[in-house]
Amino acid sequence: MINIDGKQIKLQIWDTAGQESFRSITRSYYRGAAGALLVYDITRRETFNHLASWLEDARQHANPNMTIMLIGNKSDLTHRRAVTTEEGEQFAKEHGLVFLETSAKTAHNVEEAFINTARKIYEKIEQGVFDVSNESYGIKVGYGAGGSAGGTVRPGDAAPAKSSSCC
Repeated sequence: MINIDGKQIKLQIWDTAGQESFRSITRSYYRGAAGALLVYDITRRETFNHLASWLEDARQHANPNMTIMLIGNKSDLTHRRAVTTEEGEQFAKEHGLVFLETSAKTAHNVEEAFINTARKIYEKIEQGVFDVSNESYGIKVGYGAGGSAGGTVRPGDAAPAKSSSCC
């Protein structure tokens, strides 16, 4: 659960750990997703080199309005860096992605990655980019603080007929 502009947002997160063996499963996750974090290891160039293939999969199987954030992980290992920050930024810029470097070990920017992605999705909801009554967008509008849904966002769930709050 996170808070965006005073609204409680519930994220459902699936982690495939970048394994090629999960690729066919991952494709089905894209269909019901409003956002994705595309993560590479800044100390392993081959993970950066595979980004174009993973991005193509996401774009081919997901809603075209899905928010994708590019994450360069292991920023705590700068002495072992194989991919520069500038390379990550450039890839993100060329492909219309949001970019951030994180460290799962120290938790640097990890929460920010999820919050920034959720905020971009929320902005798209506010702008009408996502039809929140269409469950294929991976968004469920809850009933606000007084209702049982608690303002949740759950990929694949149907939206209620009426609600007193956006998300």
